[in-house]
This record gives sequence, C-alpha cells and structure tokens, in this order.
Amino acid sequence: MKETLKKIIAGCILITFFTACNVVKRVGSTDYLLTENSFYVNGEKRKLEELSKLSFQKKNTQLLGVPLQLHIYNLARPNKDSLFELWLHKKPKRKKSLTSKLSKKQLDKLKTFGIGFNQWLKESGEKPNLLDSLKIKKTLTNLERYYFSNGWFDRVIGFKVDTLEKKKAKLTFEIKTGNPYQIGTISEKIESPVIDSLYKNIKNKSILKNGEQFLISNFEHERIRLTTAFRNLGAYHFSQDYIRFENDTIATKNKVDVSVKIQNRIIRNDDSIVRVPFQTYKIKEVNIFTDATFENRSKVINESVRFNNYNVYAFEKLKYKPKALTNAVLIEEGNLFKDLDRSRTFRYLSELKSFKYPNIEYVENRRDSTLTANIYLIPKKKYGLGFDVNISQSNIQKVGLSFSSGVVIRNIFKGAETLQISILGAIGASKDGAKTVDKFFDINELGADIKLNIPRIFFPIKTEKIIPKYMSPSTRISTGFTGQTNIGLDKQTFNGILSYNWFPSKKVTNTLDLINFQYVRNLNPDNYFSVYQNSFSRLDNIAIESYNTPSSYITTNSNGQSELIISKADEFINLVNSDDSFQNSNPNDYQSVSNIKERKSRLIQNNFILASNFNFVRNSRENNFDTNFSIFRLKLEFAGNLLYNFSKLLNLKRNNDGAYKFNGVPFSQYIKSEIDYIKLWNLGGTNVLALRSFFGIAIPLKNASSVPFSKSFFAGGSNDNRAWTAYDLGPGSSDNNNEFNEANMKLAFSLEYRYKLLGKLNGAFFTDAGNIWNVLDDVTDQKATFNNFESLKDLALGAGFGLRYDFDFFILRLDTGFKAYNPTYNSNNRWLKDFNFSNAVYNIGINYPF
Repeated sequence: MKETLKKIIAGCILITFFTACNVVKRVGSTDYLLTENSFYVNGEKRKLEELSKLSFQKKNTQLLGVPLQLHIYNLARPNKDSLFELWLHKKPKRKKSLTSKLSKKQLDKLKTFGIGFNQWLKESGEKPNLLDSLKIKKTLTNLERYYFSNGWFDRVIGFKVDTLEKKKAKLTFEIKTGNPYQIGTISEKIESPVIDSLYKNIKNKSILKNGEQFLISNFEHERIRLTTAFRNLGAYHFSQDYIRFENDTIATKNKVDVSVKIQNRIIRNDDSIVRVPFQTYKIKEVNIFTDATFENRSKVINESVRFNNYNVYAFEKLKYKPKALTNAVLIEEGNLFKDLDRSRTFRYLSELKSFKYPNIEYVENRRDSTLTANIYLIPKKKYGLGFDVNISQSNIQKVGLSFSSGVVIRNIFKGAETLQISILGAIGASKDGAKTVDKFFDINELGADIKLNIPRIFFPIKTEKIIPKYMSPSTRISTGFTGQTNIGLDKQTFNGILSYNWFPSKKVTNTLDLINFQYVRNLNPDNYFSVYQNSFSRLDNIAIESYNTPSSYITTNSNGQSELIISKADEFINLVNSDDSFQNSNPNDYQSVSNIKERKSRLIQNNFILASNFNFVRNSRENNFDTNFSIFRLKLEFAGNLLYNFSKLLNLKRNNDGAYKFNGVPFSQYIKSEIDYIKLWNLGGTNVLALRSFFGIAIPLKNASSVPFSKSFFAGGSNDNRAWTAYDLGPGSSDNNNEFNEANMKLAFSLEYRYKLLGKLNGAFFTDAGNIWNVLDDVTDQKATFNNFESLKDLALGAGFGLRYDFDFFILRLDTGFKAYNPTYNSNNRWLKDFNFSNAVYNIGINYPF
C-alpha cells in the first residue's frame, strides 16, 4: 500500500509539473487562449454534447485536467531549421569541432533528426485554440439553426467574453429558448390519385403527430419514410424531391400547422417540361446474364433457358444451374416494383461469392407501363489460392507461428456452391511444459479441413415458408482433422458440422448447427504430471510431508532433496485412496489426492461430443467507424441427448461409471447457454464508454458428471478480467494453482472508458469483474461451487489502464491490470492487497477486448 501511495504522489507531482508549464508560450501578444467554453440555457449551465458539437470555438483537449497535447506542441520550436544553424555558428569553432568528431554527413543527419523530431512534436501536439471572433459568429449561426430546427422559434442567443490574466479568456454562450412550438393540424394535398391512395394506406404510421414538439429532423425522416414506402409499392419514378412541407404559424399560439404537398411527376423533354400523374409499375420480365463481362456484351447470346418465369442467358456456355441463380433473385415477374427486392437481390447475389459486383438495371416499357429487370453478373475465377501467416502469443506459449493455405473451387456442382480445401500448421515455444523437452519449438500442430458452402437450405423438406429466400439462407458442411504435439499430452481432433445460416433482418443473424460432432483423442496421457506440474508438486508435498510413503516411491534429486518419482505418481494416488486410516487422520490431504485423480481422469479422457446449437446475434453497428451501438448474443447448445436416448432404447451396456459409450468412448451429455451483451456510448469527440456483460452455464446431464474441458469456461486474460492471466482466476474463492483453472459457470462484467491521447495513440481506463464456479456437477469443494447469491461475494475485481496504437488495419493494445478485490484471500483481507505494479498483469492484445 505504501508503494501505491508513492506512485500516486509521483503522478500528482507529474501533473503539477505539466500544469505549471507555460500554456500561453505560443500565444501572441494580442491573442487570448480559450480556457473555458460554456453554455447557459435559460440561466442554467448545460454540458450537452449536441451544443459542444455546434461550437467552432473549442478549448484544447485535456487529460485529467491537463492540456497534454498543447504542452507537447509548445515543446516544438517555430523555426527549428534556422535555430539549428544559429546554434551551430554561435561559437566559431563549434561546427568545425563537431564535423571533426561526427563527420559532415553525420552532422547533416543530426540536423535532419532534430528537424524531424521537432515536426513530430507539432503533429502529435495541438495548437493553442485562440479566441476567434469569426468562429464565435459561426457558432452563433449554428446555435440559431439548431434551436430553430428543434421548435424554439422565439429563441434569443448571445455570448460573453471574460478576459483573464496571462492572455487567457473564457467564452460563455447565453441562450433563452422561449416556449417550444408544437405540431398542429396536419393536412395533405396530393396531385396524383395513385400516390394519394397509397398515402392514405400508410398515413397512420406518420412520424409527424399532432401535439408533439416541432423537429426538423422528423420532417426529414417522414420524407424518407414516404419515399421508401412509395418506391416499395410500385412508384418507380418517385423520389424525395416531390415531397414538400408547408408550415403555418400565423395566429396558431405556438402551433405549427403542416400541409404535406406531393406534386405530379416531371418529365423533361428536349425543350419542355411536362407534369403527369405517377403510376405504379409491375415487373414484366427478369433477365439474368450469367457472364456479362465487358468483352461479352457486344456478342450474341449463345445459350438461354426459361426457368420459373426467369430468363437466364449466357454469351458463352451456361455454367450455372438456373435454379441456383433464381433462388438468389427476389425480383419476380408480375410483382410490383420494389426497391427492397432490388437491394435484397444485390445482397444475396454478393453473398454467393461467385460474382463480382452484381449490376441490376430496370428498363421502362412505355407501352404498358411495365419494367424489365436486367441482372448482369460477372463470374469470379473458378479457382482461387490463399496463404496466410500469423504470429501469436498466449498464456501457454512464449511465441507461436502459424500458417494456413487453401484452394477455393467456385460453382463446383454448377449450383453456385463453393468448396474450400485448406491445410494449417503451427509451431510454438512453450512457457513451461515438460522439462524433458529440449527443443525450443516444442509445440506444433498440423491439420486440414474441407468446407462446402451451399447458397440455400440443404434439407430433405422445403423450408421457404419458415426461412424465405429474402433472408439469404445458406448451408455449410465441413469436416476437419488436427494433430497437435504440444507441451506433453498431445492430441488428435476430428470434427464435422452441418450448419445453416440466415438473416431475418439487417441487424439480426441466426445460425443453427444441426449436427456438430467432435472427437478428441489424447495421445500421451502418461505425460500428464510432466505437463501439469502444479498438480504433481501438491502430490509430491503430500508424499514427502504427510504420508508414510514407501521408499520405492521416493528418489533424491540433484539438490539432495527427496521427491516422489514422477512415474510412480499414479501408483501413489491409488495407494493413498485405498488407505482408510490416512483418510481419517488427514482428511484434507486425502481429499486433495482424490481431487487430483478426478481432475487427471477428466483431462486425459477422450471425448466424443455430438451436439446441436443455435446462435442469435443482434448487431446495431452501422459500420466500422460507429461508436454508438449494441451487440446482443444468445447461444443454446444441447449435446448427447440423442445418443443417450438411443442407447437407452437399445438397452446398451454401461461402463463402470454408469455411462454409455460410442465407439468405445463415453460420450458427453450436457446443456449449455451463453448470453453476451455489449454496449458502446459515444461521449463526444473520440471519447467512448464501453460496457460488456456475460453469463454462461453448462450443466452435465445423465451420461456425464462434468462437461468436457473444451466446453467449460475460464477467467482472466487480455479479453476478460485483465488483472489475472488466462486460466489463473477461480473457481470461486479457491486457490487451486492449477495450470488451467476452469469451471462450468461464468459471470463477467467490464466497463471501459476510451479516449485519445495524441496522434494515433489512444488510452483507456477500465474495470473488470467476474469469476467462474462449479455448479450441478461432480465438484464438491465449497470454495469452488456456486451455492446461492452469497457466492457473488467471490466476484473478482480488477482495474487498470491501457494504451492502444491504431495501425488503421488493426489496433495494438497494451493493458495493465491491478487486482482490486481478490476472492482467494480471507474475507477481511481481499481489498487492494495486491493493488501494485509488482503484482500487476501486463496484457498484449490485438484490437479492442470487446
């Protein structure tokens, strides 16, 4: 705690130093540095982001109350080039002396470095934001427009400048809003009978409502709503320009009477303009050109097929099954024109990943007021080759190098299917691992997988009524194999998936893994205690200190100390478990040995998992630059139920633990659920507040007493509770000191404030809370199990700060986490015991943690 106090005092001294620096160093004699920019609305000070955004006059950005970037800018010299020359020639012999010591070339490089560093200070810093009458005038104009557009027609807006000592000034904007105006009566005048009829059908969903405050934005949204609705009801030529709103405030007592006016269509001829009523258009025919390259468009059609009211053409040879293409087209013959059908068709065709930028054009048939839809497709190359290399680091390896390479075969069965065949490999250096391994790269992995993507639901019965084609449904069938030689156990994994994916809306994604099987085979279970050395250390301590261990189990190490022979560890465990007298005399140590045996049996056990799962994701993020959005994820998974019921129905034989087997391996049976919610708020500028909450639980069912290791939860790490390393936290308040602590229930919460430091360097303050517990499984340790809501007192709390550098295509992240509340300590000694740099955890990550 004393060390922490010293660091806080040092931080305060540093802040005081920056504060004491001359912030007006680069401010001219007749200028003023703006130190405060405030807004008073009806006599009350308001700190609204909307008002701050309207102001052209802004003060310099601050970090903890210090204008850090301004100080950095002030460190730069205005004319570094000339200053360097003055310094160089200030003493007659300085240049000659430096040239003899450094050489002229090195002296020039010194000058270039000085100028470059000076320029970096300018670019990384921030110029003094000065009081500017032109910017004040522009801000007043913005404020006038803002309050007018939000219904305050009788507003009065002014400003006041207070000049302070040392060339500083405060700026205050004073706003008197008056009473807001509200929407009064709403009427309409529509010239085209067709549009008038359509308007009456959708009028009840209007954004403009009587009695609500006048907002210009609502008029814009209503214009967009009407245009979208009309163009999705057949009005092909309609656009927003035809809609006008006339507002009347004469003798209305703070009311605005609104008249919606929609004019007839304008047709421009060579020398005249004609107005005609709008009409609705139907689709007369749909033409799909499958190889519409620039070179082919001048050629004659070679093949054509009429299929399900679609015309499919090819300038060369037709390489696609017509059904595969028409399934992706939402524009249908005989239907009214809809913009929505066009956008959905474009998205679905793009998701086939077989064509370059589909082009959809409509041609008007003037004789019968219909449209012909022409869809031009340019195929991608049938074969594609990819190669990828990555460098990684994790809690079990110092450094890892992975690569993957694969071939893509498009339209393999002429139904726009995509087949991907890939191989992957990786090598790495472990942080600890088996001590018998001498080579540096002691982790390696080799694997291969095959994926077939089908652009429709591949199922024996029709599903269009449940999942219509506008949802862009697709099927993925994949199988793969990996062989891993890691830090001792080694394993082989076989997997297969039959998965369906569809998009009910722009924000929602649904994924159903109907079949998801995984078989994990451990190749070297006898090396368990060489890998999980913490477990062996506890066993060794009991063998030497507590148990009357036979001498045949003991050896002497190079330091002359007695220790348990590692190859005799399993025999020692069986010896202790069969000793009833030791159980009575040393129940804690006896239980520890039993726990080690159970954990080993679980981790070296081969696993067969046959599961089905459903994933629901709702993502409101508009684009990669959006910083005001939310993401909700829900996952449900069921495993082993089908195999269990079949085994029971066929009255198959159980093993000694009462479990059924599949191909000689007890299959896993469990139900698992995960709920994940992320929310980001834009606080203005580059300041963002990010929140994450997570809950997960996996309950073993009849054929299993625990869930597989790969399906359990862990806590800690760069994307979780950053005050603990991965797998180091939990379960509960236990301090197992296992290499990989895991459990079947998890709670996690994170709150992070992100801000800009300078240039592309950003900062963050964060707090993380969470833990894992065992629940409804075979673990009986009260410290590790979740019993009731009182177990929430074992939520671990971490806090810290981070630096993030934006490389444009990815973000490099360094987060430092401190243990604020550690549940492994006694209840009266948990707060801030390890809150210091010596116990801090330094996390390196790529991109944001959530």
